[in-house]
Amino acid sequence: MFRRSIYKTPAQLRSMVEPGLITAAALDAVRPLITPGVTTLELDAAANRTILDRGAESNFQLVRGYHHTICVSVNEQVVHGIPGERVLVPGDIVSVDCGAQFQGWNGDSAVTVVVPDPERPELVAQREELSRVTEGSMWAGIAAMASVSSIDEIGAAIQEYIEAQGPSAVSGAPYGILREYVGHGIGRKMHEAPSVFNYRTPDRGADVKPGLVLAIEPMVTAGGEATYVEDDDWTVTTVDGTDGSHWEHSVALHDGGIWVLTAPDGGRAGLAPFGVEPREIGK
Repeated sequence: MFRRSIYKTPAQLRSMVEPGLITAAALDAVRPLITPGVTTLELDAAANRTILDRGAESNFQLVRGYHHTICVSVNEQVVHGIPGERVLVPGDIVSVDCGAQFQGWNGDSAVTVVVPDPERPELVAQREELSRVTEGSMWAGIAAMASVSSIDEIGAAIQEYIEAQGPSAVSGAPYGILREYVGHGIGRKMHEAPSVFNYRTPDRGADVKPGLVLAIEPMVTAGGEATYVEDDDWTVTTVDGTDGSHWEHSVALHDGGIWVLTAPDGGRAGLAPFGVEPREIGK
């Protein structure tokens, strides 16, 4: 049986730049709309317009049984929330996951935004800290990809970063890391091998070498890591009702270094605190 290599050629890596940028543009269109009074379906429409205007298609809509351009998860929902008539309110923590397919290649990225609420500054601060920890752990994993030899080291770097942030202000315990939902390879399909765990594992995993493209996406909670799937068969929600956050980038490793495909600057700003300089994929 033929098995496609998980490693891409330089030409294939170059083909993944545009779908990554289109995905980033879709999320950029959504971010300013995450305000009180906006429905999650309106966020979905904005992302879809951006992707179509760039000549691409939503790869989320290519997933069997899913009919939207984004996943939008609010408060105790961590991932895979379905856009609908829910109206955002001040203080909500909102995670948006989006992907685009362009000329047969895919991008995948996610961000978390906290809606301002001057009436509840403590809640906003707690939720912004959860988002900061999650985003930082993502960049720690991306930075590790620049120098490690195997995928398990990426997961270890993510967990180490989260643990170093201390306990959650909500639970007084360490932040929770989802175990059942992980990152993945990406290329011709949005979800490809290998899996990218967001925590330490005993298995070494695939070699990290040029041609590898990964969607690195920690999913972190302010409390316990246990989750359940809601009755819609998609939305993943914390059992204890604590908040969740989700950040994700698609990242390519090439002969010259790493390049974050879903960041317009290639990841330069996010990687700077880790002393890693991204390098553009060569012609």
